Amino acid sequence: MKKIIIAFDGRHFSEGALNMAAWLNEKQTILVTGIFLSPIDYREMIGYHDTGLNLPVTFISTDLDQEEIDSNISRFEEWCEKKELEYRVHKDAELYAIPELITETRFADMLILSSELFYENLGKQQPNEYMRSILHQSECPILLVPEKHHPPENLVIAYDGKPSSVHAIKLFCQLLPELCGLSTLLVTAGENNPDVPDMDRITELLTRHFPTIEIRSLIGETRRSLGRWIACRPGSLLITGAYARRQLFESFKESFATKIIREHNIPVFIAHT
Repeated sequence: MKKIIIAFDGRHFSEGALNMAAWLNEKQTILVTGIFLSPIDYREMIGYHDTGLNLPVTFISTDLDQEEIDSNISRFEEWCEKKELEYRVHKDAELYAIPELITETRFADMLILSSELFYENLGKQQPNEYMRSILHQSECPILLVPEKHHPPENLVIAYDGKPSSVHAIKLFCQLLPELCGLSTLLVTAGENNPDVPDMDRITELLTRHFPTIEIRSLIGETRRSLGRWIACRPGSLLITGAYARRQLFESFKESFATKIIREHNIPVFIAHT
């Protein structure tokens, strides 16, 4: 049984994340832990800067914040009981947010986040600063999920020859082997070099785990058209490598995976070393 955590920040309740958890539970039983965070990281208001964020903060903790958090906890509990999901509740709503969530990821197999609602109050254009912080620092893989999505019917694996992309693929196989039987497409890209490294090795590895894998090279495709191409596959789940501080592995950058996240098209599995 895997432990999967779902983070809810203050005012936002993600049915998309819960629906994904329920779908995964149908494939293999999981423990779902709801993490309920404050509407803002109040360290920013008292001089702490553990996350490296320097955002203008105008929010003040109120009784209304607490009421909304308690309401979300009740909704989560009722939802899990209705779906017969084993669940736990962790509440860190007094003062803290991001550092506590990062600690929680250390003790989880995977984190599910809403790619639309996570700290939406800080900025609707995702990934906002808080989401980027989690993507940079999480100690487990993250599955970013749109609020409205199709249950995955096929997988798209982004491979550029870098160790981070191989690491993400292996973690996906370890965590979600029940999904490896889905129709799978390995997308290779090397912007200036048409010879993506170690194709024979990655093919040898992937054919052991993904029985229906197809390989497609997108050399010559623009990043924008690549993002559109994947977005037009509504039943897809994208597997991609590390979300580095300045880029999401070099071949795909902002206009690829970040564009997918920003436009909330499909679930995205992200892991880093």
